[in-house]
Amino acid sequence: MKVIVIGCTHAGTAFITTAKKLYGDNVKITTYERNDTVSFLSCGIALHIGGVVKDPMKLFYSSPKTLSDLGAEMKMRHEVFGVNFDEKYVIAKNLETGETFKDHFDKLVITSGSWPIVPDVPGKDLQGILLSKNFYHAKDIANNSKNAQKIVVIGAGYIGVELAEAFKHRGKEVVLIDIADRILSRYLDKEFTELLENEMTENGVKLALGETVVRFEGENGCVKKVVTNKSVYEADMVVLATGFRPNTDIFRDKLKTLPGGALIVDEYLHTSNQDAYAAGDSAAVWYNPTDSYEYIPLATNAVRMGTIIAYNLFEDRIRYPGTQGTSGVKVFSYNVATSGINELLAQQKGIDYDVIYAIENNRPEFMPDYEPVYVKLVYRKDDGTIVGGQVMSRADVTESANTLSVAIQNKYKIKDLAFADFFFQPYFNKPWNFLNTVALKALEKMDKSNK
Repeated sequence: MKVIVIGCTHAGTAFITTAKKLYGDNVKITTYERNDTVSFLSCGIALHIGGVVKDPMKLFYSSPKTLSDLGAEMKMRHEVFGVNFDEKYVIAKNLETGETFKDHFDKLVITSGSWPIVPDVPGKDLQGILLSKNFYHAKDIANNSKNAQKIVVIGAGYIGVELAEAFKHRGKEVVLIDIADRILSRYLDKEFTELLENEMTENGVKLALGETVVRFEGENGCVKKVVTNKSVYEADMVVLATGFRPNTDIFRDKLKTLPGGALIVDEYLHTSNQDAYAAGDSAAVWYNPTDSYEYIPLATNAVRMGTIIAYNLFEDRIRYPGTQGTSGVKVFSYNVATSGINELLAQQKGIDYDVIYAIENNRPEFMPDYEPVYVKLVYRKDDGTIVGGQVMSRADVTESANTLSVAIQNKYKIKDLAFADFFFQPYFNKPWNFLNTVALKALEKMDKSNK
């Protein structure tokens, strides 16, 4: 069987590694990748900028040589710009020589990833306005930030918040701009973001929330100012962290997609063409909390999907279980993690929901030290099914989001979590785990509302 893989970051690397282990030479894999690197962990860019990871090369967990040694043909610096599904071939271009050619396939694996969204405003092409996605972006940010003192980050999602902190650790003047009136609004509710915004402000990050960038201004071709609908900010450097869009333009009108272009896949990760699979940032995912297809570009989704495609290459063996969008972030002294939906998304989806919010200590009060844990559950009002959860503390309790993820995936109800069996040891937790406690409070709330 001849398989062509388009793109090779997380999903592509996972597919190739697994397929070669499962099938060896029975599957011939040719990979087309426009860059000369694979498997870069973009979530590590802020760690590199902040000095936690000194060597950015350590943010790679594979290489073209590693995948070649497994038996894959790695066509680096090649771009696929056309696909013929009827005759089953791709049209590719060697970006070094300009040569174009056709290559036939039996199966196609689309792991073409995503690309940063660039606001379409005047001045967007000025020098010093940078993206944050791949290895080369990381190098550009690191090099440009050496001589930049005033840095503006646009977008207060995970990447923007992490970069703002990283620049602050480097002694920079940092402004963080977002069109929303809260940071991390897609992931966390107000109880959490208020604390995090105070934390960022106290650590010297200027927050410009509820503001829209209307233009960039420069001198001698270099950015000097960011103009919003409310203010003007001086900038030696700007980093855009305004989200991502799937790299799927060549499949437009050929495969079924969400309105934003993410390829829709079935439970075995076939696209609307049964001989073409999709995974990672190029694909939509089945989102269990809302039972709908959503675009959630996370490395965790990518590696699972790429691996499952390998198992399903000859026959449909493993169903993709969907995702809860579980994720986490460190914001100065706070450790934060979330799984499933928050109140904002519940409202957007028209879910009849209720919430419970509690503050618990992570360890018994008789211990020498302990920290508050802020925890919130979102659940369906009719039957108590858990659809979301958020946890935050100066102690590291983020692994509890994985517990919430399993609970949401398996449609646990409030009563199931309230009496779930968790271990107790005073160094780590309390006799009632804080997940038990918050669920018990939700159970009491439900009982009162039913009387």
